[in-house]
Amino acid sequence: MAKYKDYSYDQGVFLPVFFDKQILPGTFEYSINHLIDNEIDLSVFDKRYNNDKTGAPAYDPRILLKIVLFAYSRGITSSRKIAQCCEENIIFMALSAHTRPHFTTIADFISTQDEQTTALFQEVILICDEMGLIGREMFAVDGCKLPSNASKEWSGTKEDFQRKAIKLEKAIERIIEKHRQIDDIEEKNNIIETDTQYIATLEKQVKKIREWTNKNDDRIGSMGKPVKSNITDNESAKMKTSKSMVQGYNGVAMVDDKHQVIVGAEAFGKGPEQDLLKPMIDTTKENLEDDVFDDTKLTADSGFHTKNNMDMLAEEGIDAYVADGRFRKRDPRFDNCGRYKEEYKKELLRKGKRTGLFSKKDFYFDPEFKFCRCPAGKRLYRSGNGLDTKGNYVTRFKAPKSACGPCKLRVKCLRHPDTSPKRSVAYFHVWPSGYGRKQPPETAMEKMKQKIDSPSSRQIYSKRLGTVEPVFGNIRHTLRLDRFSLRGKLKVNSQWLLFCTLHNLRKIHRFGSVAVT
Repeated sequence: MAKYKDYSYDQGVFLPVFFDKQILPGTFEYSINHLIDNEIDLSVFDKRYNNDKTGAPAYDPRILLKIVLFAYSRGITSSRKIAQCCEENIIFMALSAHTRPHFTTIADFISTQDEQTTALFQEVILICDEMGLIGREMFAVDGCKLPSNASKEWSGTKEDFQRKAIKLEKAIERIIEKHRQIDDIEEKNNIIETDTQYIATLEKQVKKIREWTNKNDDRIGSMGKPVKSNITDNESAKMKTSKSMVQGYNGVAMVDDKHQVIVGAEAFGKGPEQDLLKPMIDTTKENLEDDVFDDTKLTADSGFHTKNNMDMLAEEGIDAYVADGRFRKRDPRFDNCGRYKEEYKKELLRKGKRTGLFSKKDFYFDPEFKFCRCPAGKRLYRSGNGLDTKGNYVTRFKAPKSACGPCKLRVKCLRHPDTSPKRSVAYFHVWPSGYGRKQPPETAMEKMKQKIDSPSSRQIYSKRLGTVEPVFGNIRHTLRLDRFSLRGKLKVNSQWLLFCTLHNLRKIHRFGSVAVT
């Protein structure tokens, strides 16, 4: 018969633990511990405390910073789990010197350090610069849209919320009316008992909406029109991502191309990035120097391509490379990309699916552009020509209502066949010699288009994707920040800066000399 060594769970072991021996050189926790204790100036945290003569001693910000940053590096963002790790995990015990801060202390430290977190982020950037981790050859800027601690269901304008409150009140009335119509006493009591909690929930929601609409007005967007607010977090925004709509914040980062160090970061409660380029440039100048863009190139995607941004870049003399919406279509390398669309349409036809509306190619245009004919053979009259908002020279045609009204091809021709009365089409062509100006106006936007279409500029712009996108991949997937856990711009921005600081600390650990000292 086989023999095994005896074992017993009914015993204890005394283990000698020396905290300084647990933080080993070459590990990330060693880098955090060394930098916070020896390199980073944390005197800005002292302003939060006024207990030098009276009051209980506070937890040292160095201790709290170490455990928060190390927890974030392991994908732990919950204050309760961080406090639990300080009780159970030997590395957390060592970093915190076994002080065991309560989870409320950790949560308060994370959510109320907006000014201090900004100063910490700037200190780490300066350390990266001193170590030569910032090349200053090219910066890339982009945004990462993340959901926050807010519900999409509670988004809308003030008018939307008022309609929702009326709808909920009518639902309550219907439930009560249903109770009145039930004659059976026993059945009525059972239904009332079931619906009581539901009515209480609806009444609570109505009260929540009424209180918000009485205290708040609509948020006005950049176009001067009301934009959707959010009752849960009114500083967040409803944003469209590549996968879905989210209620949250746009974490924007300016990244250096040498080692992907973040040199500027801020979280904004807006999805569109048109108005975010100027703040990011100012933030980067504040973190480094005012003349940092004198010799540094700047790349940005089409989300930042607006007239105001192009004028601002030209005025400040920044060597920028900002793509526009038709950047790829002008690239000669993509001349044959349309063949895949044709193959896709043929595949949809084989499957019996609709392939879309009639395009400009389906219309016949008179050589002198006096008229055009639609696929149904009807004649469209010329309605004018000139410049569109993007500076293109176009000739426009419209169909009479008498032609489109009884047409059997309305479904394939009009986007909204039930409401649209007629079809219009525009022909884009080169500038005619008799039109006056032979070239588009020399605006900053046109100059940027001409600049980025050159082979050398395309080569520079091609570095943008490999510079900034891996940073967001690291923060979202390696550090596991898949959503902001706080509410309000100041708190969310503090959390975003902490993760950007952590990203830079990992760069120091990998490429600097701290880990082996």
